[in-house]
Order: sequence, then C-alpha cells, then structure tokens
Amino acid sequence: MRDDFDKLLDKHMKKPEFKLEYEALQPEANIIQAIIDARKDSHLTQKELADKTGINQADISKLENGNANPTLELLKRLAEGMNMTLKLEFIPKNH
Repeated sequence: MRDDFDKLLDKHMKKPEFKLEYEALQPEANIIQAIIDARKDSHLTQKELADKTGINQADISKLENGNANPTLELLKRLAEGMNMTLKLEFIPKNH
C-alpha cells in the first residue's frame, strides 16, 4: 500500500503546482508525525497523555489529526508529559 502511495506521490510531484502545495504543508505534517511518534515511543495513549498534561484528550486527537495548530507552549507541555525535551530547528533548504 505504501508503494502505491509513493508511486502516486511521485507522479503528482512532477506537477509544479502540486509540488509547491505539498512542500508548503510539510512543516505541519512533520509536527503532527513527531507528536504521534513521540507519544507512541513513550507508550502512552492519547488519554494517558491527556491525564499527564492536563490537555483535553479531544484536543490531542485534533492535533494528531491535523485539525488544530499547536502553540509552542502546548508543544512544551506535550514534551514534558512524555518526559521529553522539545527541540525546534531551522534547517537550510536544499536547492
């Protein structure tokens, strides 16, 4: 299934308009995936993370589904609840 997605993505990435939009969404997608991965690496459910952070489980779900934009303060609270340190990086673009 992942192979099918990769083939389809490669096909669409050849279209400049699609590529620009896809790349514009990547920072948000990366944050969402990082939250999900960190929570799973911490062996926590959304409910358990909510209990540890005081963040509503529904709000964690919205974040993980891309339906909310986290503040820096919220990301810090999530990191603390997972016993992690939040690291924000600016990385040079490759052209």
